[in-house]
Amino acid sequence: MLKSLFAFIRFYLFWLLFFAICRITFEVYFHAKLHGVSFTDILKTFVYGLRMDASATAYIAILPLLVFIVNWFTGKNHISNIWLKVYTWFCLFFISLIAIVDLGIFTEWGAKVNFRAFDTLYNAPAESMSSTASSPVALHLTIGVCLLVIGVVLSYFVLDLNFKKPAISALNKVIISSLLILGNFIILRGTLGRTPIDQSAGYFSDNQLLDLSAQNTEWNLFNNIFENLRAPYNPYLFMPPAQAKNIVQQTFAVKKDTTVKLLTTDRPNVVIIQLESFTADLIASLGGEKGDAPNFEKFIKEGLLFNNIYSAGDRTDKGIIAILSGFPSQAIRTIIVDTTKQRQLPSLLIDFKQAGYNTTYFYGGGAEYMNFDTYMHDHKIDRIIDKKDIPKKDILSTWGAHDDVLFKIQTKYFDTEPKPFFSLIETLTNHEPFVLPVKPHFKGKDVADMFRSTAYFTDSCLNDYFEAAKKHDWYKNTLFVLVADHGHRLPLNTHGAFHPGKYHIPMLFYGDVIKPEYRGKRINKLGNQTDLAATLLAQLNLPHQQYKWSKNLLNPYSKEFAFFDWDNGFGFLLPQQAVSYDSSGQWMIYTKNKNAPKSITDETLLHGKAFMQEIFTEYLAY
Repeated sequence: MLKSLFAFIRFYLFWLLFFAICRITFEVYFHAKLHGVSFTDILKTFVYGLRMDASATAYIAILPLLVFIVNWFTGKNHISNIWLKVYTWFCLFFISLIAIVDLGIFTEWGAKVNFRAFDTLYNAPAESMSSTASSPVALHLTIGVCLLVIGVVLSYFVLDLNFKKPAISALNKVIISSLLILGNFIILRGTLGRTPIDQSAGYFSDNQLLDLSAQNTEWNLFNNIFENLRAPYNPYLFMPPAQAKNIVQQTFAVKKDTTVKLLTTDRPNVVIIQLESFTADLIASLGGEKGDAPNFEKFIKEGLLFNNIYSAGDRTDKGIIAILSGFPSQAIRTIIVDTTKQRQLPSLLIDFKQAGYNTTYFYGGGAEYMNFDTYMHDHKIDRIIDKKDIPKKDILSTWGAHDDVLFKIQTKYFDTEPKPFFSLIETLTNHEPFVLPVKPHFKGKDVADMFRSTAYFTDSCLNDYFEAAKKHDWYKNTLFVLVADHGHRLPLNTHGAFHPGKYHIPMLFYGDVIKPEYRGKRINKLGNQTDLAATLLAQLNLPHQQYKWSKNLLNPYSKEFAFFDWDNGFGFLLPQQAVSYDSSGQWMIYTKNKNAPKSITDETLLHGKAFMQEIFTEYLAY
């Protein structure tokens, strides 16, 4: 009997050792981000991660335990060790695969592999695969194979595959089986208390990488999948609903509904140019690198720059909703793929169409990506032009046609389009895998220089586009809005998912319809990508009250604030303070102004919690 008990202990020990090896792999891979971290803190990731590792092990042990008990009571022969080998190797393969996927996901998103990664793969498989093309696939596959081999070899030394069933009385079998099941259940729950283990068990540091390293990747993934597949509920309940709603309403409240009038006309053509991954770090005037987007600097001198704008989230499916519907990101959800919900959102497409505008959407890729085409049609768009309308010889990217091709198509299209027109054009060249139809401007082979080169190309395409557009009659009566869909970790690779710097993006009004006295000016008001809807409609004397999550940045009475979120948390910015809150660890992971009064920091966090709660409440209500 004792030998059988030791066999079970060795099974648990094997998986704890393998999970530790996976954690070591994660930390070695991201060792540059752990610069300055003490060896003691590294060790703590294994200590704090132990409970979650044990819980994951208990899940793996369920099937072998049940097979053993059933055979113990019903089988006369000993169980062949072949099935346990196969089961172990299958689990090793699966865990090794998840481990290398996690490396890529964390690199790009700053979060552990989660439900959203598979949801995106399901909704847009081809585009999702294209997104991974800039990752070191060979290196990741090598790491995966090494993990699998190490696991298989380790299993021969640690696991006892030949133990025999103890011959004891039926009563003792019942007692021991019950104790084994109970013990495994307790380990699975991670506690003897009422509340089972959750993601916060691995949190111990203000360094996000250490906290996420302590997480058991597989446990975290399956917990996240379960949370997303269960009946919808609000995981962000920080305060009474009435309090959250009141905070949000007061934050958007204005003493007077007015606006500074920038335009020479109330009915210009409007073209929104949604720039793929055009982070502020690319733009010198926004504190970014010099030389990445030189033409944008020229546009800034001729247009009106909103220089303190933050994206709603970190992906295009979040950004397009923020721009067109003025609705914030929902962190773990994306409303655009839910047809029933997105149909109920307000949209600039509908508002401009009702105002007599012809509406179009231009995209070099497939408009069906993440349900974009359904959203467009549900909001009464007149025409979608995507890669199906572009000659195959011009489809030179895995995503579709490059930006130069798309801009030329749009320029020509406007000559015959009814006026006034409202159009959204979505660029794509500055997206993974960062491939170009021309020689790269930056000669480096690393992914940061590849990103710089594709951004430089998009910037040059914009310049060519405007120079060409100026030769057409419609140009003089057109307002162009240049805004990024989201920020990016590149080119600097210094901002984690929690850092406001990752969400800082440009927003620029450009065109001859801007009054001369406002050209070259800057609006410093702190705001969001979602604020474009109210700001734009107010300029055209069109109603904008339906955009409850959008404020008019040109209303002197509107308050300064910004909100963003990612899978694991949210950030809120006020002029005096900015904080980020990790929802899994349930603590502030970032504070911008360490010397700010505690009352200001508390107020900023309270606003963030109210926004996150109310956004998700409204998402569920749609």
